[in-house]
Amino acid sequence: MASPDGTAVAYETLQWPIPADAGYGLADLRAARRQGGDYRAAIPAVIADLEIDLPAHVLADADEASREVARFDAELGTEIAPFASVLLRSESAASSTIENLTASARAIAEAEALGTTGRRNAALIVGNTDAMKAAVALADQIDDDAILAMHSALMRTSDPDMAGRWRTEQVWIGGGAFGPRGADFIAPHHERVAPAITDLLAFARREDIPTLPQVAVAHAQFETIHPFTDGNGRTGRALVQAMLRNKRLTRQITVPVSAGLLTNTDAYFEALGSYREGDPAPIVEKFSFAAILAVINGRHLVSDLREIRARWDSQITARSDSAVHRVADLLIRQPVFNAVTLRRELGITTGNARRYVDPLVTAGVIVEFTDRARNRAWRAPEVLDALDGFAERAGRRLLGT
Repeated sequence: MASPDGTAVAYETLQWPIPADAGYGLADLRAARRQGGDYRAAIPAVIADLEIDLPAHVLADADEASREVARFDAELGTEIAPFASVLLRSESAASSTIENLTASARAIAEAEALGTTGRRNAALIVGNTDAMKAAVALADQIDDDAILAMHSALMRTSDPDMAGRWRTEQVWIGGGAFGPRGADFIAPHHERVAPAITDLLAFARREDIPTLPQVAVAHAQFETIHPFTDGNGRTGRALVQAMLRNKRLTRQITVPVSAGLLTNTDAYFEALGSYREGDPAPIVEKFSFAAILAVINGRHLVSDLREIRARWDSQITARSDSAVHRVADLLIRQPVFNAVTLRRELGITTGNARRYVDPLVTAGVIVEFTDRARNRAWRAPEVLDALDGFAERAGRRLLGT
């Protein structure tokens, strides 16, 4: 049965223990002891049979946004191969930025292509890209295992002990580090996670709800359950992509919805709060608006990349049937590469790599950024600039959003 209060959470009073003295400094011990006592944790609404009653204008906006997403997905046509990877990575970076994890396109591309680990944020964003890839790959079977696989892909490098595991402890948002009292939101007790996820998945599998409102509500419910100790937001937005693909609103690409949400993250978090108070309309509105912005920004990025690739044809002097042009095509989706990349992606042997790389250097398409005789690597600055431009546009706050 659906909750009589729709999406509104209820609360239960639980007890936070007063800690023992061991392991604390004096100031920390005082702060920890102040946490001892009653606290109120959320009880998520039951939504498997939820009737979504939204204002007509909210449904109309969601319908318009859905049409724009489907149109964008279809219009790439035969050019899907290079742009699918770019848009997926762009969504991953935007989703990470919502969690204050930022890095340049160059740093992200180097971390992904070369395995560089010196820049923590870039490595975490690459983990989010892996989670997005898992989400798309598992879109046909959205179940417990799929969500755990997304989280495992996200966290296996940064926190392997908890990657792909439901939490077994109380978590909260905001407040202090020693206990939940005074937090902005105290998630459900961990014993409620498994049944709440089962209920959420039953809702997600329904076929009687318009897709975008269903995806928005499922996302808000996931964030309310907060089933992991870390990585909930990024996993929840990966789940969005899995559902869009599962419901066939997107068939080929990842529409960077998180980039749309970035225009006003305060409104996004406020909409999640409204959902927990029983009003799902604001989060559906945010997703509709974010989807429209994502399509606009995505089209801008695709246009930039098309122009860059066309300009290269006038700069490259190699024959039209040379593999040099295949390397140039690869740069659109892989703007940082080395000889290993060329062997893996194009079957070009390591010994022949320079034969196809040097003409691109001469044409000004790529530059080498490693100063060593072995393990040399190159980057395509124009592509990286276009990706940074996408991120900059996504991060702008728009008046009235």
